[in-house]
Amino acid sequence: MKQPTPPLERRELEAFVQRFINCRDVFLHLVKNHGSPLYALDRETLIAKGRQFFSVFAGSHSAVQPYYAVKSNNHPEIARTLIDLGYGLDVSSGLELEMALECGAGAIIFSGPGKVDAELDLAVNHSDRVTLLLDSFAELERVEQIAAKRRATVRAGIRLTTQESGIWRKFGVPLDDLARFFEAADQCRHVRLCGMQFHISWNLNPENQVRFISRLGATLRNFNQKHRSAVEFLDIGGGYWPPEGEWLQPAATSPGILLGAIGESAGSATDHFKQAAVPLEEFSTRIRQAIAEHLPPDLNFMLFCEPGRWLCHEAMHILVTVVDRKAPDLVITDAGTNAVGWERFENDFFPVINLTRPSVTERECLVAGSLCTPHDIWGYSYFGEDIKPGDLLLIPNQGAYTYSLRQHFIKPLPQVVVMDRTNPTPHLSGNLTD
Repeated sequence: MKQPTPPLERRELEAFVQRFINCRDVFLHLVKNHGSPLYALDRETLIAKGRQFFSVFAGSHSAVQPYYAVKSNNHPEIARTLIDLGYGLDVSSGLELEMALECGAGAIIFSGPGKVDAELDLAVNHSDRVTLLLDSFAELERVEQIAAKRRATVRAGIRLTTQESGIWRKFGVPLDDLARFFEAADQCRHVRLCGMQFHISWNLNPENQVRFISRLGATLRNFNQKHRSAVEFLDIGGGYWPPEGEWLQPAATSPGILLGAIGESAGSATDHFKQAAVPLEEFSTRIRQAIAEHLPPDLNFMLFCEPGRWLCHEAMHILVTVVDRKAPDLVITDAGTNAVGWERFENDFFPVINLTRPSVTERECLVAGSLCTPHDIWGYSYFGEDIKPGDLLLIPNQGAYTYSLRQHFIKPLPQVVVMDRTNPTPHLSGNLTD
């Protein structure tokens, strides 16, 4: 309670809303031609973000290869667009690996715990394009057996756990076992262990990544020369937060959680809060400095990154239409939050913008979806002059961890319209399951 989350400045919020109002004709055109509800995929923004990430990290590191984290948004159009920019793909399942191969990815990293034999077999069959990130000693043994049967040699790295206690220990191998893992790999004739990976999620700043690089350096300084010289890549994962930071509803702040626990109101519908994120340039610079300071100078490796959220967050938006106004402060839309896969807007704040009656004035109103659950909420307010049946509403920046998490629950899911600002007639793209 003594350290409350800072408020989201009204000037920043209104400027954000105005940006989307300025291009309202694009969204109105989409719905006129393709109906509602829709996912609107903004390829132009995705390309700009992809180029920016590549440029920032290449400017700080001599050899960099980014891999797009497919799980953050698994629409193949996003993958294909980033492949064209020189990205590899980071996949976490056989399903994602199949999609990556079909999209023509030339460089693929396959990570994740609990890979079944069929998934490993698929990776071994495409060992010319796939680098396996091994999650355990047992997985190392299984990969060796499968590769031996195929008479193939697999390029591999080891995933390192960043927390040796708690639920995050399900991922990877503890640092204390790193040397022993390399020794075990020496006995595997069909696995070429040549890299390491770690991943820390939800980073508003690079402190956690810098801290782990320091720990990794202390371990590697005790490595023998043979194993140090075998390291060809260091994969520092993803988890970079978008530059706008995290916008929260009152109920998601620490005071709001405490107030909610005792049955008190956390705040009004127009109270919004922000956890600030540092620019991508600071991530890149601080990581470069940590590598130079903590890792042995004789290591000669390529730096791998796995950005997901940072790339696709701004590249997809959701469009819905008001179908019923049950009260001046309650409307129902033609789509439910199964389109985002979870009760996101009870905690996360994203402005609901009325493109039919646009304004930067925020008005209290419960904007609900059409699912048979009270948790089907788009927001507790909207930006507009008024709100009525037939109005088109925009929920912006829904590109990360929404489309991939969507659920076939009660209502049909929106289709995806790929926005191409150089082409006045966007084309319709089917869902991955089509």
